[in-house]
Amino acid sequence: MHALITGGSSGIGKALAQKLAAEGYDVSLIARRKDVLAEAAGDIEQYRRDPSQRVAFYAADVADRHQAEAAVKAAIAKLGAPDMLIASAGISEPGYFSDLAPEIFERAMNVNYLGTLYVVRAALASMRARRKGRIVFISSGAALMGVFGYSAYGPSKFAVRGLAESLRAELKADKIAVSIAYPPDTETPMLDAERLTMPAETRAICALAPAWTAGAVAECILDGIAQNRFAITPGSTLTAMNRLPGLVIPLLRWYCDRLVKSVRGDALKASGFETQLRKLPG
Repeated sequence: MHALITGGSSGIGKALAQKLAAEGYDVSLIARRKDVLAEAAGDIEQYRRDPSQRVAFYAADVADRHQAEAAVKAAIAKLGAPDMLIASAGISEPGYFSDLAPEIFERAMNVNYLGTLYVVRAALASMRARRKGRIVFISSGAALMGVFGYSAYGPSKFAVRGLAESLRAELKADKIAVSIAYPPDTETPMLDAERLTMPAETRAICALAPAWTAGAVAECILDGIAQNRFAITPGSTLTAMNRLPGLVIPLLRWYCDRLVKSVRGDALKASGFETQLRKLPG
C-alpha cells in the first residue's frame, strides 16, 4: 500500500504519515524544503510496522505545476499508484483585508487550491487504471464559514471544498473514494506563523476553542476514512457547522460579530481615544 502525502514534512501531513506507516503503508512525502523532508522521513521510518516499508521524499513546490507533476510521477514510479493521496500542503497569512498585499492572496490560492489540483491531476490516471484508491483533501474549518482576518486563506480553502465536492461525484464511477477534512486550529508550525500576523479580533475568535494536536486531528481523519465518510469534521462545533449550517452558522456569525465589537471597544479604551472624545465640545 502506498500513501502519497503533500505537506508531509510537518503538521497534520506528517502526523498522518506517521500513523499510516504504523498501519503498514509505504509513504511518499512532497514538500518544499529538502532538509526538512529528509528529517521528517527519518522520523517516519521509526513508525513503520515492518522494516521493508519504504519512505521516500521529493522536494517540490506544489504551486508550480511542473514541479508538482514531476514529484508525483517520481513517487508513482518508485512506489506505484497511490492507494491514498492526501493533499495537505497549505499556507496561511492572516491579516486585515486592506493590509494584505495582492501577492498574499495569489500565493494562498496557488498553494492551497492549485497545488492541490495539480497533485490530484498528476496522480489520477494511475489511480483510475487500478480502479481503486482514496483522495483526501485537507481543507479547514475556515471553509465552513468565513472568519475575520482570513480573507486570503479562507477562500482558498473554500475552493478546495468545491473541488472535493465535484470530484466526489465524478470519481464514483472509477471506484475512487473522496474525503475532505475540515480541521480546527491545530498546533503546527503553520499556526505558529499565523500568530505573528493574526489581528486581535481573529485571535479572540480563535481563543473560543483550544487548538488540537496534529496527532489528534490525524487520528480523527483516519477514523473518518475508515468509516468511508466524505466530510470529516473534528470536534462537535465543526460537525454541527457542517450538518446544520442554516442553524449553527448564523448563530456563530452573530457571536463572532459581538466578539469583534468587544475587542475593538477594548482597544479604543486602551488607547485613551474614548476619554479624549468625552472632552470634545458637544
